[in-house]
Amino acid sequence: MEYAKLGKTEIEISRITHGCMELGGGPDPSTVWAVQSEELNQKLILQALDKGVTLFDTAESYGQGLSEMITGRALKAVRREKYLLATKVSPGHLNPDGISRSIEGSLKRLGVSYVDLYYIHMPNDSVPISETMGRMNKLKSEGLIRAIGVSNFSLKQLEEALLYGEISALQPEYNLLSRNIEGDLLPFCKKNSISILSYNSIAKGILSGAFHFYGAKLDPVDFRNRKPLFRPDNLERELPLLELMRKMASEKSATISQVAIAWLLRQGGVSSAIVGTQNERHFLENLDAISLELSIDEIEILSKVSSEVLTEVGMN
Repeated sequence: MEYAKLGKTEIEISRITHGCMELGGGPDPSTVWAVQSEELNQKLILQALDKGVTLFDTAESYGQGLSEMITGRALKAVRREKYLLATKVSPGHLNPDGISRSIEGSLKRLGVSYVDLYYIHMPNDSVPISETMGRMNKLKSEGLIRAIGVSNFSLKQLEEALLYGEISALQPEYNLLSRNIEGDLLPFCKKNSISILSYNSIAKGILSGAFHFYGAKLDPVDFRNRKPLFRPDNLERELPLLELMRKMASEKSATISQVAIAWLLRQGGVSSAIVGTQNERHFLENLDAISLELSIDEIEILSKVSSEVLTEVGMN
């Protein structure tokens, strides 16, 4: 495993973060998916730890707190200094009292006395960011959190939050089929020593090749049916990128997912790629992406074809 500093702090995070969203069955009723047994999910968390993953990412909204509970129970017997926890306060709880209630609930569900990274999960324009950051800073001074992060923020929102305190991390969607942050947020975070921890690192499964080469089909009620990238016409437009990735993977005795994650980890400014799955084989394969080498030429051709595909699907 490789490690990187979290923002300007002295905290070192693993360059692959174990994403625990799926453990609770999804973030809300509109994005529910099947949940494997808690025994399996606890096993995967401990396997990640054994493989050198130190950061585990969850949120109070994932499964209405179930993800936090499973994560906490899995790590209960592990010495606290051996792992890092990131969780998130929901946008409806961003007033000062709401934040205090949220962190209290998260700490209880996780079974710990502090979290290492506490994110504002999404902005809420109805609550002044000065009030939100004021309470986040108070939690930090009280030792309940070690660092503050934001997720799904625009550059303008991030700049405003920085007026009221130190932001150590930004968690945006970023992958070969979602590159909007490259125009502003990515260079800004690099310049200001704010770590980027990417979510949807394999584009909700598209960048695994499952839907292009391995016959995967979405259940009619699967929330991904509503996502533009999963439309049949766009799946067809994505094929040149997936074929390139499959060719690279074959040449390197790797998986398509590993190529996707390795590309992310070679983007300057990306400190960690958040990766989560309940499939044990895929999970272990994804962790091995850390050791997959991509040449400068390979990174450039992936970026070029990705950009062309995004233009074709109208997302560039």
